[in-house]
Amino acid sequence: MAAAGNILERFDDSELLKRYRLNRDGILYVVELVRDAITSPTNRNHPISPEIKVLTTLRYLATGKMQLCNGDDIGISQPSVSRILHQTLNALSRPHIVRQFICFPTGVREINKNKADFMAIAGLPGVVGAIDGTHVRIISPSQDEDVFVNRKKYHSINTQVVFDPNFLILDIVAKWPGATHDSRILHESGVRQLFERHHVPAGSHLVGDSGYASRTWLLTPYMNPQPGPQLLYNRAHKKTRNVVERGIGQMKRRFHVLHGEIRLTPEKASRVITVCAILHNLCKRRNIPQPDDEDEGGNDDDDDDEAAEGGMAIANQSGLVSVKADNDGSRPLMRARFGCQSAVSPALNLTTKHLDEKLGEKGGGARTFK
Repeated sequence: MAAAGNILERFDDSELLKRYRLNRDGILYVVELVRDAITSPTNRNHPISPEIKVLTTLRYLATGKMQLCNGDDIGISQPSVSRILHQTLNALSRPHIVRQFICFPTGVREINKNKADFMAIAGLPGVVGAIDGTHVRIISPSQDEDVFVNRKKYHSINTQVVFDPNFLILDIVAKWPGATHDSRILHESGVRQLFERHHVPAGSHLVGDSGYASRTWLLTPYMNPQPGPQLLYNRAHKKTRNVVERGIGQMKRRFHVLHGEIRLTPEKASRVITVCAILHNLCKRRNIPQPDDEDEGGNDDDDDDEAAEGGMAIANQSGLVSVKADNDGSRPLMRARFGCQSAVSPALNLTTKHLDEKLGEKGGGARTFK
């Protein structure tokens, strides 16, 4: 079995980044985060060190390789690799570590900074986060197989993620079967409660695609925008929402396990996704760059791009989860004022103008797992 010290000394930061997606300091930082939970209680039978356990887990997340191949890299058996992954992923996804790295801001200072940074992108005021769903492929589960088949006809976990303007993950929900509609996930999420229970300051908004229901705190694109302010709004909305597309792309390209098929149970796959999100934020906070062999990209399973230049948006997807829609035109219109007082967005000229936004559909009947 290769010694962790040998690996960390043999490779420089660029090689470590290529193989493990973190540099030496980042790897050692992760080791200290979980050392208490993954250190063997005795020295019997030559226990595997916490450093090797972390390196094995990072190698799996970085490559998505089969566990036997992963074992060959460091010289440990496949059963040992399986136990290491289970132990280390559990340790990294403990609630106090999740809260340490993924937390939706509610303080005025943090909120105002996010608003200013989003405003600088395309002049859209009041935005504090960009939300989207992304599908992570998994093997066919042994139970409730049908609810994991998404609209593209493969098994997946539909993962809701919210990014700030600097590509930090503010919130992630990685537990819903692939057939679940994005609107359903949002309706059941803590993010909705943060806004509707007024834990987030008034005048704060998320931006999301047309798969979401429009709310006072969730800005979605016009379906058929008229030339002028509505079309300008859609263009600014598209450019602002691109943050979440790029953020998902960065996370998936750093951790290739999210690009392939996760050959684990849905519960364990959910843990893998959450740990990747934690490590993504760790890399952002510690300024660990993207590996040189990967380019930044977007959310490659997104079908709800609002095609802002043309001004058209795609309607809610038809999928395996039924979505009730009112077709009689009787749904009330909701007026949402952007949270600005002065003309800070000349390109939009929308700062004091009320925009009509339709209340959208709500999904139902979906199942989740703990």
